Amino acid sequence: MITLDVRDIRKKFGNHQVLKGVSFRIDGPELVGLIGPNGAGKTTLTNVLDGAIKPDGGVIRLNDRRIDPLHPYEVARAGLGRTFQVTRAFRRMTVLENLYVPALAMDRHANRRLVDEKANEILAFLTIDHLRNEYGRALSGGQQKLLELGRLLMLDPDVYILDEPFAGVHPSLMATIYKWIERVNGQGKAIILISHQMESIFTLCRRLLVLNFGDVIADGPPQVVKNDPEVIKAYLGNEEDMSGTGLVTLKEAPHA
Repeated sequence: MITLDVRDIRKKFGNHQVLKGVSFRIDGPELVGLIGPNGAGKTTLTNVLDGAIKPDGGVIRLNDRRIDPLHPYEVARAGLGRTFQVTRAFRRMTVLENLYVPALAMDRHANRRLVDEKANEILAFLTIDHLRNEYGRALSGGQQKLLELGRLLMLDPDVYILDEPFAGVHPSLMATIYKWIERVNGQGKAIILISHQMESIFTLCRRLLVLNFGDVIADGPPQVVKNDPEVIKAYLGNEEDMSGTGLVTLKEAPHA
């Protein structure tokens, strides 16, 4: 069974303590939303989880293997993959070549025919098979999001971290990403979804983790977390974050 055990993760930049002992555990194919106001520490936590930033303290174990000392490529090979808030397609490579990269990075002796079959299946599912020979730089922002999701499918990790996958995406493409997430989760993979698009969070996730100033202030079912007084207080402190979150109604009717 997939397990991700995060214990007492701390990170400080200068005099600013960004993560203050973050702890949580994922067991099996959970679909967990990670939310919080701007500056809560979500991006730093993501970068710590994937090995881009080393924590000052704490332990991260993936499937009982400690991964916090590992390099990012080692974390990926251990079974944790992520997308980025700002897409990072290989701009001078075709869409198909972009998909080859993670597969060959995992196994440079991989069977080319099997890699081709998997890549073509993914392109068809993501509805971008007609773009297979286009260069990464020619894609729209939404298409680059889909390509990044496709590369993650080629990597086939146990835990997927999706950082703002709906940001700047046309509504028609959002439906494809929804299906992508549901399919991956249905195949037994764990997903951590970071999004300010709260409709997606409440539609897809069965558990929410809420960060605020580097602390986990809530962890539970979305409808319970939504009405948690500490969560409401955290979002009420930032009108910009409240706008469009689905929590804004709590300001108007706190006892609803």
